[in-house]
Amino acid sequence: MPMTEQASGAHHPQPRARSGGQPAAAVEHVTGAQSLIRSLEEVGAETVFGIPGGAILPAYDPMMDSAKVRHVLVRHEQGAGHAATGYAQATGNVGVCMATSGPGATNLVTPIADAHMDSVPLVAITGQVASKAIGTDAFQEADICGITMPITKHNFLVTKAEDIPRTIAEAFHIASTGRPGPVLVDIAKDALQAKTTFSWPPQADLPGYRPVTKPHAKQIREAAKLITAARRPVLYVGGGVLKAGATAELKVLAELTGAPVTTTLMALGAFPDSHPLHVGMPGMHGAVTAVTALQKADLIVALGARFDDRVTGKLDSFAPYAKIVHADIDPAEIGKNRTADVPIVGDAREVIADLVQAVQAEHNDGHTGDYTAWWKDLNRWRETYPLGFEQPGDGSLAPQQVIKRIGELAPEGTIFAAGVGQHQMWAAHFIDYEKPATWLNSGGAGTMGYAVPAAMGAKAGQPDRTVWAIDGDGCFQMTNQELVTCALNNIPIKVAIINNGALGMVRQWQTLFYNQRYSNTVLHSGPGADGKQPSQGTRVPDFVMLSEAMGCHAIRCESPDDLDKVIAEANAINDRPVVIDFIVHEDAMVWPMVAAGTSNDEVMAARGVRPDFGDNEDD
Repeated sequence: MPMTEQASGAHHPQPRARSGGQPAAAVEHVTGAQSLIRSLEEVGAETVFGIPGGAILPAYDPMMDSAKVRHVLVRHEQGAGHAATGYAQATGNVGVCMATSGPGATNLVTPIADAHMDSVPLVAITGQVASKAIGTDAFQEADICGITMPITKHNFLVTKAEDIPRTIAEAFHIASTGRPGPVLVDIAKDALQAKTTFSWPPQADLPGYRPVTKPHAKQIREAAKLITAARRPVLYVGGGVLKAGATAELKVLAELTGAPVTTTLMALGAFPDSHPLHVGMPGMHGAVTAVTALQKADLIVALGARFDDRVTGKLDSFAPYAKIVHADIDPAEIGKNRTADVPIVGDAREVIADLVQAVQAEHNDGHTGDYTAWWKDLNRWRETYPLGFEQPGDGSLAPQQVIKRIGELAPEGTIFAAGVGQHQMWAAHFIDYEKPATWLNSGGAGTMGYAVPAAMGAKAGQPDRTVWAIDGDGCFQMTNQELVTCALNNIPIKVAIINNGALGMVRQWQTLFYNQRYSNTVLHSGPGADGKQPSQGTRVPDFVMLSEAMGCHAIRCESPDDLDKVIAEANAINDRPVVIDFIVHEDAMVWPMVAAGTSNDEVMAARGVRPDFGDNEDD
């Protein structure tokens, strides 16, 4: 990142000439707070989600005068963080959130941890007590740099006004390059209030930060040889492919090799779901074909994926026959969970582009992989164990059907954000993702309450796209106050509450592993005499009334006969947020499933149904 020297607050040097003989911008005399807002304008930050408070208040005054930075006043700092994440995931730009010191900053911890786990470029700006008060347990003081050290890519404590422009420039550079991630900038109140000078661009000072993007040619050649020599290869695609903007290159590589492609929960949309080479999502609730393909593979080419426990199951039994090619921009991921036979450090886009050339060279030399027998097995598994669900016998709504129809009736280019739990897995399975940046979810951290604020951020960043939040009744009760933010800021998202009256995924585990002892997972006000959910008049809370109170158009749907009508009604309303309370059957479960701590070989296609693959594939 080329940067010229910054004018310091202690000296007032004359403007330097830039390359080409153009003079640098004149030095401006400003406050640290004005310098902060000018810096945000210069790095291209268009939207900031936040809440003012004492320590950050100086920054809010000049923000009022900015014609380039839009501030969205959220109702909770957690909402600010998730909104910034949704904005970043939907646009590819750095998301920005802002909070005051102490509890304001600590309320950002969860979304920062969430962004860290999912490698989302995020800059969190927090106010801090005055520099002389740091360490005295001053009012609303918290060591937010210390607190977030394990969950940020980097963080800064700024105590001098002249350091603000350089720090902001470095924060955005670090957040958005290499493996993306969250960066925290904590600024003391007196640094915001002090007089300083401003000039742009500042000089960066990051001597130890040099991400490797170009892969090693020898490793690429070795990987290409393994691909063409393999009999049962799998392209195991993770979220890094989306972060790198490498989806076009991935399609070329897949079609060139003819190898099956499996996309993780974080990579949905990186490869079209409808493509014949796509075998589904792997993992604890992955498609049987995807899970089994990895288990039976003799070569796994991992691209921007991290072999996390939800994909591997019991690690020492994962993919026992497979050699591993592992490509990742973060060298710390390679070999962390599974030893790589061919490690490749580099940006996924450059890695895949180079792999295409190397595989083509192998083909030109007469080396092509023959995967005929492999595809015979894969297609048999796809036909025998497709994704599906049963309609409830009592005529109530199946949650899978609700989500499937939302996906089918959504306008082209719709972005879907999901909370965490059963509805998240059903949304991953029963909506087709054909393009990148159409699926947002909390993968690594599994943060309940993610969907509504993330959808808000996505809609703020992509105002011309339809944005649906697929949420559970448990998740919705954590962050639904951001619907007020949506209503007041013309951010008309659509929310589907998959309301089964329970913490659904936890209840599913209690059904399967705890003898149906439903300890503290019931969310509604209790069943009536007939054992059914309460009637409309006794719902606590009543999501329709609650949503209307927050400025939304709200609908309740309890019958399959009304399903298409209410979804069409929601799609037609674009002047305010829409919430649909879908009352679904509480006993619906997510299948397939690999129980936690067990081998992927023990995948269950449905309750009591273990796939039979025969013994002939185990050679």
